[in-house]
Amino acid sequence: MSTLTIEAIRKNYGAVETLKGIDIALESGEFLVLLGASGCGKSTLLNIIAGLAEPTSGDIRIDGRSIVGMHPKDRDIAMVFQSYALYPNLTVHRNIGFGLEMRKVARAERDRAVEETARLLQIENLLERKPGQLSGGQRQRVAIGRALVRNPKIFLFDEPLSNLDAKLRMEMRTELKRLHQMTRTTVVYVTHDQIEAMTLATRIAVMRNGRIEQLDTPEAIYDRPATLYVATFVGAPPMNLLAATAGPDGVKVEGTDIVLAVPGLEKLAPGRKLVLGLRPEAVRTGGEGLRLAARCEVAELTGPERIVTVTVGGQRLVAALPASARVEAGEDVFLTVDPAALHVFDAETEQRLN
Repeated sequence: MSTLTIEAIRKNYGAVETLKGIDIALESGEFLVLLGASGCGKSTLLNIIAGLAEPTSGDIRIDGRSIVGMHPKDRDIAMVFQSYALYPNLTVHRNIGFGLEMRKVARAERDRAVEETARLLQIENLLERKPGQLSGGQRQRVAIGRALVRNPKIFLFDEPLSNLDAKLRMEMRTELKRLHQMTRTTVVYVTHDQIEAMTLATRIAVMRNGRIEQLDTPEAIYDRPATLYVATFVGAPPMNLLAATAGPDGVKVEGTDIVLAVPGLEKLAPGRKLVLGLRPEAVRTGGEGLRLAARCEVAELTGPERIVTVTVGGQRLVAALPASARVEAGEDVFLTVDPAALHVFDAETEQRLN
């Protein structure tokens, strides 16, 4: 297991700056997920760690030793790609052991390592098959096995589950979680899927336009998003955002007479433009809390929940209610919100205030 330090990494392609100063200190055995939309720079950063690209400036260290300029094969890093990149003419056994074969590892030692890895991945019955005879999930296990058998210092994953269907993605997430718990190897994992990030990571780096918006645990990312971007990117359904204005008596929701007393924001200058954030699951149809008069537009039963879209003063809000909630389109409804569940952001800077 190894520590990974990413310090002031920048990457330019001509006049285009793809990475704008990335700093991450990763402890041994952590599972870091680089999360963000396409084009945010997460795969570029992963390629720089792997040695497939070099930074314009900055440093990357593994266990205190700089690896910038070092050949990829000398970094003791294993990478799993979005495409399985298996050799179609080789058996699963030879695909898993190919890296060891190229390093001139003795046949008996190589076979033992391949068999142990196959047992760990529960594919020992597939060793004599070829990739064309495997399902997508089985092929991804083989690709992971090829990386795992080397016992590297750091694993790098570049959207490894994006080619799988929803059911297989869920199964492979569980397998990856289990493998990390067993091996405790340091992992850097790239994805645009916030469910993968929340379920796998010990820490998440939410990236946007070549910068890190927030680096924290999954719980902190979800419960206390640092910016509007993080608030809306993580969560399904995404966080509701309501335009509001600071006033002498509290925060007024625009288009309504609703004034909310939000603890900690009493000293805001009147007239300051704000954005109120509210998770759909924090909205209820009864109980104590702030009351919002709303009109239901759409009610969708998903099975465990009833997802209701309402309007509050002309602004749209989504509530995740119990499946038993009797709310139908066209009805007027009173919703309640716990004041502690409100997230408040500055409308101009998009930074969290409370």
